[in-house]
Amino acid sequence: MTATRILLVDDQPMIRTGLRLILEAEPDLTVVGESGDGLAAIEDTRSLQPDVVLMDIRMPRLDGVEATRRILETPSATRVIILTTFDLDAHVLDALRAGASGFLVKDGPADSLVEAIRTVASGEAVISPRVTRRLLERFAALPEPVPAPPSLNALTEREMDVLRALTRGLSNAEIAAELFVSEATVKTHVAHILDKYHLRDRVQAVILAYDTGLALPSTPTRP
Repeated sequence: MTATRILLVDDQPMIRTGLRLILEAEPDLTVVGESGDGLAAIEDTRSLQPDVVLMDIRMPRLDGVEATRRILETPSATRVIILTTFDLDAHVLDALRAGASGFLVKDGPADSLVEAIRTVASGEAVISPRVTRRLLERFAALPEPVPAPPSLNALTEREMDVLRALTRGLSNAEIAAELFVSEATVKTHVAHILDKYHLRDRVQAVILAYDTGLALPSTPTRP
């Protein structure tokens, strides 16, 4: 089994050391490098070609949002998970729109970080449920949501239910239990949503839901 290659990006050496100790205790994960700022992260990603970059947001020379944007604007298999000290950093939406595949807080449990890396490396995306709740609160406080474009009418009622569930950070298994369908059915609905709007992953679907005002409470019904 080939280990997932990880680049650690944080301006604090102690944070990088702690992350390395956690990750290298896992047989399927390996840390291939460390970067102390966004510019170094871009260069190191280019030379090391990691599978996953753990990216801090607030750093000198170049912040994590712009570093993420520059890393992902070129063809690459590298994926980025944003790490921050704050539950809801002011730049989280910018980071996700820049193409990050996940967003986690640094004080979360170690096993959640490890699982997030495995999930993102497999092609999926993750956002901490705590972060999605805060995001929903922020969007709910806006005067008016952005009007949904007509093309969103292509979603079926069940796909709308799944999309709203994604905004709450629910896993496929949790969505399946809530909507009284199989996990395989949920995966199919998610795939249809991504395909219809040419989205890369679940995070981009969540951004779409927020931007169009679809991130509203819904009551699931039996099919």
